[in-house]
Amino acid sequence: MTQVPGPAEFAAHDHAHHSDVSGGWLRAAVFGAMDGLVTNIALVAGVGGGGGGRSLVILTGMAGLVAGAFSMALGEFASVDTQNDAVRHEVDVERTEIRLHPDAERAELAATYERMGLTRPTAEAVAREVHGDPELAVRVHITQELGVDPDDKPSPWIAAVSSFLCFAVGGIVPLVPFLLGSSSLLLGLVVGGVGLVVAGALTARFTTRPWWLAGLRQLAFGAIAAGATFLVGSLIGVNVAG
Repeated sequence: MTQVPGPAEFAAHDHAHHSDVSGGWLRAAVFGAMDGLVTNIALVAGVGGGGGGRSLVILTGMAGLVAGAFSMALGEFASVDTQNDAVRHEVDVERTEIRLHPDAERAELAATYERMGLTRPTAEAVAREVHGDPELAVRVHITQELGVDPDDKPSPWIAAVSSFLCFAVGGIVPLVPFLLGSSSLLLGLVVGGVGLVVAGALTARFTTRPWWLAGLRQLAFGAIAAGATFLVGSLIGVNVAG
């Protein structure tokens, strides 16, 4: 006799096949790390290209790290918090619509299920069952119409802290050789480039992209930024009078 898997088995199966990308941390962490790396690689390249020495590179890099980390964290917090407020507003709107126009909303949901491939009788039956619970109906409508789960909104605090820490970690990488006593611009850029490849490769764990392609893509982005700021630094120089 075939045994039907229980809830524990289903949960174990689900966790074994999916990475945890909820909570708003992944996008903020990736964006923060990449931005920290690219920003400070570009700053190092610009100051070094303008003739700045080790002390000036460190000063500029650390200032950019602190300013960028706070800017990223505050931006992520405001962005995620605003998005959550928008979702809450849409939930209120949908709840009102279901209360005032239950038949029209039920028909709309049934039509959605039909477009997904269900037969009309099945779609109507599912819609009727969903609308038997008004709060369930609100969640289902929001999920189907907006593509978000109103009960699983990302945390603005997690996004902000992830962004801050990852930007700081990414921003310190190209400064490591200078902090250890080196004055070589090339070494700083190479270390930063390695950091970009590693960071890009790590993100491939959450995507279908090959690790080497993800790493090379991030390296290319950093090279473009570094090349542009190096050119600007070379043209202007650090001794230009204000």
